[in-house]
Amino acid sequence: MLTLNCVGDLRGCLGFCSCWFFGGKFSAFFRMWTMPEAKDFIRTTGTGEDKIKLLAGDCSPKTMNERQQPKDILGEVSKTHNAIQTLDKTISNLEMELAAARATQESILNGSPISEDMKLTGSSGRRKYFMVVGVNTAFSSRKRRDSVRSTWMPQGEKRKKLEEEKGVIMRFVIGHSATSGGILDKAIEAEDRKHGDFMRLDHVEGYLELSAKTKIYFATAASMWDAEFYVKVDDDIHVNIATLGTTLARHRSKPRVYIGCMKSGPVLAQKGVRYHEPEHWKFGEAGNRYFRHATGQLYAVSKDLATYISLNQHVLHKYANEDVSLGSWFIGLDVEHIDDRRLCCGTPPDCEWKAQAGNICVASFDWSCSGICRSAERMREVHNRCGEGENALWSAVF
Repeated sequence: MLTLNCVGDLRGCLGFCSCWFFGGKFSAFFRMWTMPEAKDFIRTTGTGEDKIKLLAGDCSPKTMNERQQPKDILGEVSKTHNAIQTLDKTISNLEMELAAARATQESILNGSPISEDMKLTGSSGRRKYFMVVGVNTAFSSRKRRDSVRSTWMPQGEKRKKLEEEKGVIMRFVIGHSATSGGILDKAIEAEDRKHGDFMRLDHVEGYLELSAKTKIYFATAASMWDAEFYVKVDDDIHVNIATLGTTLARHRSKPRVYIGCMKSGPVLAQKGVRYHEPEHWKFGEAGNRYFRHATGQLYAVSKDLATYISLNQHVLHKYANEDVSLGSWFIGLDVEHIDDRRLCCGTPPDCEWKAQAGNICVASFDWSCSGICRSAERMREVHNRCGEGENALWSAVF
């Protein structure tokens, strides 16, 4: 708690320093621009125009120096502006570190596991990663997970190499059952001991709780790994990791980006239908459509947005559909929406034709199934026909 208070005091201190800095600069500015004494000027009178003549001492080094002072002041003002920008960036970084510290503290208080990365680097600064890829999964999806492991998610030493050399973290993301410690949780624990590729959330699993799970995922991932991007993927789609990485790398200079296949589907008011929206009245008249948001199969957010979710998770509203919820959290923020259709290719022949044309897809799935239909059986086929090849991952530079 002492650390958090110190960070808060530092922000106040930085604000005070910036005000003092500005005050000093503008005080100096007005002192430099005081009117010269009358003896420095001579006014001529007579029939000619009134004019002011400078004395013969005009060209002295002192006078030339005084003429250069306005330029010097403008330079000082520019330096002041840059200093304030630096202070603002420092405060922003401190806020992100504070958010991570809070999330870590909550994890400890709640008894949630902390990653080895956090244990090793907690005292000497966190290690930097490029992206965290969280594969959303459920208790009943063991076959789906195995199909992903056997195709596009590296396993064992290769996964560790991916983390060490490329800065890419990949985990299946799952919470707990309603009866914590029951048979479902024990099955996941046994699977994790075998593969070591799970990220457990302090969250009770359930289809109607996907919005809450998404929020907790981003907050937890930001607390465990310091990455440039955080990605959410469904376990029934095919992903080319190298192509995903190079796609995100193009946007790494932008502070707040939200990347995916943007859509604006209808708001479904009728009860009993899939994707029913209980709060449909908030979106206006019947037949209206949602605001633009990324489709839920795969989307990515930059570090600043993941930190924003972590800081504000207790007040962010959850709609029935998790992709709508995520999009709603960024309304009103200065966020750049990146609509990239390579993140939502169809399964063969669509992704295969694009790959043959040199336009490899990031993700492939069937819109009719909101994922690859019968993905456990078909993932290998899609991978063989639309995969980028293993060498692409190890030769990629992010």
